[in-house]
Amino acid sequence: MADWNNVIGLEVHVQLKTKTKLFCSCEVEPGARPNSHVCPVCLGMPGALPTVNEQALEYAIRLGLALHCEIDPRPMWTRKNYFYPDLPKGYQITQTGGLPYYDHPVCKNGWLDIELEDGTTRRIGITRIHMEEDAGKLIHDMSPNESHFDANRCGTPLCEIVSEPDIRTAKEAVAYLTKLKQIVEYTGVGDADMEKGNLRCDANISIRPGEDAPFGTRAEIKNLNSFTHLEKAVEAERELQIVTLESGGTVEQCTKRYDVANNRTVVIRSKEDAHDYRYFPEPDLPRLTVTDELVERVRATLPELPEDRRRRFADQLGLTAYDAQVLCAEKPVADWFEAAAAASPNPKLVANWMMTEVLREARTGEGGATIPASRGLPNLKFSPEQLGELVGLIEKGTISGKIAKTVFSEMVATGNSPAKIVEEKGLVQVSDVGAITEAVRKVVEANPAQLEALKAGNAKLRGFFVGQVMKAMAGKGNPALINKALDSFLS
Repeated sequence: MADWNNVIGLEVHVQLKTKTKLFCSCEVEPGARPNSHVCPVCLGMPGALPTVNEQALEYAIRLGLALHCEIDPRPMWTRKNYFYPDLPKGYQITQTGGLPYYDHPVCKNGWLDIELEDGTTRRIGITRIHMEEDAGKLIHDMSPNESHFDANRCGTPLCEIVSEPDIRTAKEAVAYLTKLKQIVEYTGVGDADMEKGNLRCDANISIRPGEDAPFGTRAEIKNLNSFTHLEKAVEAERELQIVTLESGGTVEQCTKRYDVANNRTVVIRSKEDAHDYRYFPEPDLPRLTVTDELVERVRATLPELPEDRRRRFADQLGLTAYDAQVLCAEKPVADWFEAAAAASPNPKLVANWMMTEVLREARTGEGGATIPASRGLPNLKFSPEQLGELVGLIEKGTISGKIAKTVFSEMVATGNSPAKIVEEKGLVQVSDVGAITEAVRKVVEANPAQLEALKAGNAKLRGFFVGQVMKAMAGKGNPALINKALDSFLS
């Protein structure tokens, strides 16, 4: 199976974080009472006329600029006609039409660089980013023999990001989607929460016998809502197509879903071509005019993007490339860390605490379930500044690293400041040279055999002596001074 080459392209739907829908003033409110945010426009009533949400357009341009796209000065709206129970109008207003003179998306010809496992970089082309309205939602589990329809999602603004068929492996697909999700979050155009359906991925995959061979027939796998499902679905479809071709069969163009329980892809319908949708220019909406002034105004709103932030964390804060990558993976995590680092004299030590203690707490949800760190950080009782204060106490020698773990546990439980916890519990580190020397002398005298073994070169016993002294001092001894006093007994 390793002799076959994959050709993979992704279509990623991003729900834009606007207050209202794309063509009407109905509020976008996730979790609202079913069918409570609808109007004649988003329900497609006869005579209702759509108007374009300006903020949605600006968000689409912002996303396009972040992905190095050209911005079309005259984007065009088209009707994509198909009949499905969750589409009350019987058509969708979009910006793609299958024919060159109908195909004028707001953004086109972009790219995104991804980092591969071997450290190299691969550039994935982006064909276009087009705006379109979302369909409604069908609910099948409220009744054994009926389906329910919620129209609240009808007309919600989407951007569909269509990649070139430049992706070659399932892991590359995951790397592309991961980085794309980060950019959506950093630009602020959407929440990109895959669990809530705010970011949905369709994967197109075909195989061919070599990199220079013609493209094979592709299958489209719809609505992959996690990185794991994307990787497994691509691998499952690849294996199926290989088995089909090597047994003399033919791969049929079709639309599929991923069966998680059985790790296989399942046909749900034959794949439509552009002419099946009967595209034509949307008669109720004129072509947009995107001026240079608008593009530059939107460009000025671009925030620092993930790659730039990783580089700054490494160059200015002294973080390793790995540390910077972990901390910048989710924008809320990067923001939280940066606030903590600003309150501390040692950003690198803050990063260490962030990646171990803080992220562990943030990722522990109700009942011990694992949740995204970005979702758990707001629930912590202590602030970024308090973490910076804790690291400052370690740097000053007020407390040891071991005592800091105790202080941190109290911060998690109570939200009290580190200084207050240290004072109330009497946790100030002992740095009195005389007291430390006396404690070391007693431990050394109580363990003469171990002392001789340490002098003879058994370096592991140093940890034994330091541990015994710390135990005798209730964990409050200054480790550096303990080691210095121990050296005097070894000389």
